[in-house]
Amino acid sequence: MRAFEFNDGLRRSVRANLRQFPWSEIGDAGLRRAAVAIVITDYGDAGIPAIFLTRRRQRLGQHSGQYALPGGKLDQGETVYQAALRELDEELGLALAGDRILGRLDDYPTRSKFRITPVVVWAGEDCRITPSADEVAEVYCIPFSELDSDAIPVFEPGMEEGRPVLCSEFPALGHRMYSPTAAIVYQFREVAIRGRSTRVHHYDQPRFAWQ
Repeated sequence: MRAFEFNDGLRRSVRANLRQFPWSEIGDAGLRRAAVAIVITDYGDAGIPAIFLTRRRQRLGQHSGQYALPGGKLDQGETVYQAALRELDEELGLALAGDRILGRLDDYPTRSKFRITPVVVWAGEDCRITPSADEVAEVYCIPFSELDSDAIPVFEPGMEEGRPVLCSEFPALGHRMYSPTAAIVYQFREVAIRGRSTRVHHYDQPRFAWQ
């Protein structure tokens, strides 16, 4: 397993991998647009790169109690990049400028009729968050060492032939995480960390994630 350090060399490597990746955009007008932020941070200020994950509060209308990346629906006139940064500020109290964006991944279509665009953001060393009590039940940091593990992904049978459900098991969570978040995080690992052109849009989500 590789050792990772939170430094400028990692930032350049992730940005270069994202720039060479031919990301795919879904043109289905029947899917509502949404964006999520994959935020690279310094885990515990110890020079260990990690990404933020949240668990949504139980009382939220959609995807309550599920693991998620900071994000949500696009407002009128917003780009996916603007939406990802706005949602990051609203959910985690982390206000970052546009120059912190390193790139994006494929749109991911969900059973709940969204097309999610993942936007990769560099948080920098001084990363203090203030989670929204209305939206966020808990915040986790998943270190790159866990993201890079060959123990992920894990697959479970889906509702359709040839469309398994992609899952991940991270020690930092203690529970299995399912798509769509698991698929997006897996593609981040493959593209941004390993420099591969891996697609994930064909992986299904479990029943509980359809609403």
